[in-house]
Amino acid sequence: MLGTPYNHSVETPDTFFLVGIPGLPSSHLWLAISLGAMYTISLLGNTLIMTVIWVDFTLQEPMYCFLCVLAAVDIVMASSVVPKMVSIFFSGDGFISFNACFTQMYFVHAATSVETGLLLAMAFDRYIAICKPLHYKRILTPQLMLVMSMAITIRAVIFMTPLSWMVSHLPFCGSNVVLHSYCEHIAVAKLACADPMPSSLYSVIGSSIIVGSDVAFIAASYNLILQAVCGLSSKNAQLKALSTCGSHMGVMALYYLPGMASIYVAWLGKDTVPLHIQVLLADLYLVIPPTFNPIIYGLRTKQIRKRTWSLLTRCVFDHFKLGS
Repeated sequence: MLGTPYNHSVETPDTFFLVGIPGLPSSHLWLAISLGAMYTISLLGNTLIMTVIWVDFTLQEPMYCFLCVLAAVDIVMASSVVPKMVSIFFSGDGFISFNACFTQMYFVHAATSVETGLLLAMAFDRYIAICKPLHYKRILTPQLMLVMSMAITIRAVIFMTPLSWMVSHLPFCGSNVVLHSYCEHIAVAKLACADPMPSSLYSVIGSSIIVGSDVAFIAASYNLILQAVCGLSSKNAQLKALSTCGSHMGVMALYYLPGMASIYVAWLGKDTVPLHIQVLLADLYLVIPPTFNPIIYGLRTKQIRKRTWSLLTRCVFDHFKLGS
């Protein structure tokens, strides 16, 4: 399935060759089918959520606006890596140009940084909605939402631009064969003739600061939410609040657990964890959240489920009406 041996010498100095998952060539076809299916679900699900929120004015609330942006980021994150992965696993076409490799690297890091910021914003939204419901509209104004969105984007650019710049300016004078299925920065930096430690250290420190601070604030928000929910006198109100938060907590678990495992296994367990396990973790980290986020929100959020069904029913009815 690889089509090209690992010791393949590149034709031009501005080309990398992605091998896919080292040591598992026999599984590449099944991975191509699985990733293709998950990518299709991701595109359809996130596009549907964006469309429903965009056309339904009753969903123009801060929570759904953040969810709409999250769906867009999920599409960008999945689209930046999955099509190339499927091409590698299905046909062995692992060649990628130098500029395309670092463009992919930048979008992957920027999208993951924006996503963790959006999860923090959504946790803040739930905190205000449950702990300060009477002040919800006064606190979460459109102006504050715009400021939060801009701050999340600027933070991603400030933290992630130096990483891609540092790796792209390393001298590559040896093999250009990347033992990965996408241009993951550590795998690419290992090919450099210079010491890749500064960029790798920046990656670990930067991701630890961003993810660590976001997780800390999210945990604090949900701790306050749980305290407020336990103080409610009505059991129905408690169940409704917990059900609302359950979908958010599920999405956060899907994002942070594979991500943290991928980062720290690549950094701390590189000598003990097999390389194909490291690559699989990194791949799943970028594919699982975009695939399951729309499923979780679609199934767990009554408003979105109801509006989605209404939109699909109307589209089918209009189609048959035009056909007749």
